[in-house]
Amino acid sequence: MSLPPEKASELKQIIHQHLAKIDIHSKIREVLAESVQEELGSDQRALTEEDFVRALQRRGIVDEVMTGLRFSQVLRSIGEQTFVNSFSTPANVDPTRRHLYLQVLGGKAFLEHLQEPEPLPGQVCSTFTLYLHFRNQRFRSKPVPCSCEPDLQEGFLLEVHRGGLRDSSKMLDATTLLSISDPVQMVLIRTDTSGETTLVSSYFLDWRSVLSAPNGKTSIAVELLGVGSESKVPAGVLNVKLELYPPLAERLSPDVVSTQQSLERKKTAEKERLFLVYAKQWWREFLEIRPSHHTKLVKIFAQDENGVNRPVCSYVHVLRAGRLLESPRQAARFVSLLPLEKAPVVGGGVRQEQWCTLLAFLCRNKGDCEDHATLLCSLLLGFGLDAYVCVGTMGKGVPHAWVMTCGTDGSVTFWESLTAHRYLHQPINPDDPPLASQPKPSYPYRTVGCVFNHRTFLANCQPSDAVELCIFDFQDQSRWKAMSEEALRAVCAPGSTTSLPPLPPLCGPSLDPAAASNHLELEMRYLVSEHRKDLSMSTTWDDHLSYLLSAALAAYEQERCTGVSCGNEEFQDAVRRAVPDGHTFKGFPIHFTHRNARRVFATSLRSPFCEEIVCCRGDHVRLAVRARVFAYPESACAVWIMFACKYRSVL
Repeated sequence: MSLPPEKASELKQIIHQHLAKIDIHSKIREVLAESVQEELGSDQRALTEEDFVRALQRRGIVDEVMTGLRFSQVLRSIGEQTFVNSFSTPANVDPTRRHLYLQVLGGKAFLEHLQEPEPLPGQVCSTFTLYLHFRNQRFRSKPVPCSCEPDLQEGFLLEVHRGGLRDSSKMLDATTLLSISDPVQMVLIRTDTSGETTLVSSYFLDWRSVLSAPNGKTSIAVELLGVGSESKVPAGVLNVKLELYPPLAERLSPDVVSTQQSLERKKTAEKERLFLVYAKQWWREFLEIRPSHHTKLVKIFAQDENGVNRPVCSYVHVLRAGRLLESPRQAARFVSLLPLEKAPVVGGGVRQEQWCTLLAFLCRNKGDCEDHATLLCSLLLGFGLDAYVCVGTMGKGVPHAWVMTCGTDGSVTFWESLTAHRYLHQPINPDDPPLASQPKPSYPYRTVGCVFNHRTFLANCQPSDAVELCIFDFQDQSRWKAMSEEALRAVCAPGSTTSLPPLPPLCGPSLDPAAASNHLELEMRYLVSEHRKDLSMSTTWDDHLSYLLSAALAAYEQERCTGVSCGNEEFQDAVRRAVPDGHTFKGFPIHFTHRNARRVFATSLRSPFCEEIVCCRGDHVRLAVRARVFAYPESACAVWIMFACKYRSVL
């Protein structure tokens, strides 16, 4: 860790004041006079620095200095930086609060990468990145090259006080720590050379074995398993070291820790068993209503990335984004920017269904329609809306999940989480006369089998499950069969069972939009110039026209967020002024969710309109290109590119 010169001098001054306060010089002289000369005896060799250090350590002088030196005062000066001192103990620790220091000391047995050659210096290669979440805190390791034994060497300082403790001002003792069952969720992501991410493993670490470890330190070999269809196959092993800081005054017995963990598992298993018994009975009652209910998409349980069956209601939470998202429509825009990717399947056959935990979805930065729908529903609930996830089908009977909200005036709005489009639902009355005018549905949904959120599950028991005929009056028990809220609360409420993954917070944007926009625009200019050079054409850029395109790109993004178009008149007026009489202007905007310039250019050229602009021939041709990157939470971004040209019209 490097510090600015003024901070380094301030840190030296604090250490110097502390050493003077404990009169370190006189103590060192005593050690030299008494200990060193006695131990050397008749040996008259010259004293070395190692001799002095060993003598100081034996007398406890070094420990006394390190114990008395308060780093919290230093932290207020040098800012919020986590660093490790030469004794491998965390330095920026508030001594009045309990912390868990988790060190990853490398990996091994990642056999899928056994044949990968050692990357050459500067060579682009696939990387591993480890993500952690613990009690509302998120961390990320540096990316390391993929190999059979990846060099993951990281230290993470986790504050145990966070997460809603009643009295967080007191130092937590061993008994209180034992009652904290929140695991450390570890997600390993592989990023290939093209930037595509793959979920390698998702693991929940019970850290409480450190409570019974001598000196408050323990080492664990964490076996990571694969995901989806490979959830029973080992993916690799991480060597992990856990340390409590400050150390416990009195450690617990290993039997006490294992007994507590066993009791929690039994309690969770019993709750899950009782809910399963209730769900089976509820399902039998639902099937007895109509024979056609056998074919309805009523999804009560879903498998996560680890192959664990969990109630679908447990995938939805009330998620507040703080200052990161300002409105429900902006939240829908953010979710739609996360790419869609179906769960990978080895070989053909039926589609593999996999609902991801929220942290795995966010770290992977892409997922299936169910992942998008549950995230959007959670965000809309956080904004105070009455939101539900709908499970049904689209055209040709393809299973799909989307979100709906119910207004206080009885209106029903569908939200497509993959596109951020909104549709107002107006039901068709099949009993109306044939000549009566009926609303024409604009949404792509065909059937709906069930709806749910974090505390409600309702199955559609209307004669037809066609969306256009459905009445979304959830109080009408003849149309919707509800599960017991109490039964759902027992297994889906936060903290109800130890098997529920904790809810991670959203992270802010990680890139600078202005710098990213400038970099992408320069790359696009280079690619356009090279493409025209291959066609034996010169390229002349119009910087003023390029700048004017910014207004259009900002208006396009605002329209995607709010659904309202504005600013178009000013853009058109500016272009008219910039294009002389007798000249023609052509523009082509295009939208992406990534910043790979070569992929952007290749995709753009597939459009004949863009190709016509880029390959424009004529008199006094001037080209323009503008790139705008709009940053959203979790490294999501909206990328707008506009290609334009102006040229003199020749008859």
